Amino acid sequence: MTTERLHEIQQTLQSSGIDGWLLYNFRGSNVFATRLLALPSHIMCTRRYFYYIPAKGEPRKLVHRIEEWNLDTAPGEKTVYLSWQSLAEGVKKILAGSRSVAMEYSPNCAIPYVSNVDAGTIELVRSAGVSVVSSANLVAAFEAVWTEEQRSDNFVAAGHLRETVDAAFAFIRKRIAAGKKTTEYDAQQFMLKEFGRHGMWSEDAPNCSVNANSANPHYEPTKKVHSPLKEGDFVLLDLWAKSKKPHSVYADITWTGFIGESVPDEFEKIFQVVKGGRDAALMLVQERFRTGIPIYGWEVDAAARKYISDSGYGDQFVHRTGHSIGEVIHGNGANMDNLETHDERRLLPGTSFSIEPGVYLRDKFGVRSEIDVYITMKGEVVVTGLPMQEHVVAILGNSGSNVRRKISKSGGKKSRTGKSAKHGSKRGR
Repeated sequence: MTTERLHEIQQTLQSSGIDGWLLYNFRGSNVFATRLLALPSHIMCTRRYFYYIPAKGEPRKLVHRIEEWNLDTAPGEKTVYLSWQSLAEGVKKILAGSRSVAMEYSPNCAIPYVSNVDAGTIELVRSAGVSVVSSANLVAAFEAVWTEEQRSDNFVAAGHLRETVDAAFAFIRKRIAAGKKTTEYDAQQFMLKEFGRHGMWSEDAPNCSVNANSANPHYEPTKKVHSPLKEGDFVLLDLWAKSKKPHSVYADITWTGFIGESVPDEFEKIFQVVKGGRDAALMLVQERFRTGIPIYGWEVDAAARKYISDSGYGDQFVHRTGHSIGEVIHGNGANMDNLETHDERRLLPGTSFSIEPGVYLRDKFGVRSEIDVYITMKGEVVVTGLPMQEHVVAILGNSGSNVRRKISKSGGKKSRTGKSAKHGSKRGR
């Protein structure tokens, strides 16, 4: 841990009114402690260690006798323990004078993404006479905020991802028009090739799902398991990727289309419901940052969910509205969630997240519209990878020009921040 990062953490602790942040790790169980301390990769960590960062003053370490040098690259005073009795005594020693400490814990496991510390260790710390609060917002501040280089790379990647959507629809149109057998897997592999052509990659392959498969939010085709694409089919494309460079961050979008010259009303009707939920969530984020009123992840989900529920499809919206985006597709900041969890983490400047409501009609089809939102350090709300989808794409319309025509209403306009759109720049919802 650098001195600069230490000072940043202590300033955040002071402004939060928390006495300190206690990082605990056992055999790599706490990924946040691992990343924050940035220990040399060759070090063998087989015993428990604690690293306490007080809001003011020098950090304190607690390490086992056979691994007493493991934290030497991090600043602070060292205490060595050997027995289980001396471990408990050591915890009391390094926490002396503190009343409340933050740990990777979430009350009632409300936010499981943060709960990396086991209940027994929480009990051990509490036995030292301190209260334990969740480090969820601290983790977001030091894990989810992008650097300027990450932001710049992401805007480029987001632009390439949007180009890949258009190219994939054109690929399907060309194959269908030529009478060539085409499957979901073919479309998936085409998108992967486009990623490579643009210098991008993803840990998991993108998704192309047709008809009833699109009603399964986590369906993905494989070489052995896939369905054909043919005229009259509804198609959902979900794709996520990032630049091929260290510490790059993901872009993640979803579009839908119909293999025909025009889109039947049943598909467009559901899309407009989903789009309404998407836009309601986005407008709430814009309003809050414009007025300076804090906004939390659960509120964004509630806005989208209310619109879709009021439209009569609440029971078919079966996942959260969005997720944090970072170096991994599901990042460590606030999720847009008031369904699976009640995410009380605040949306922070310098972070990104998806807004992706969906309506899934079992055994028929499912519609999802996904955009990525980035909050600038000045609090501006930027939608990346413009334009957003406004209608279901008629893939065979006007020999393919319909792909552009259908989205031209938002293309070339300003972003919803009121400023010129910066065109450029998973698993699971």
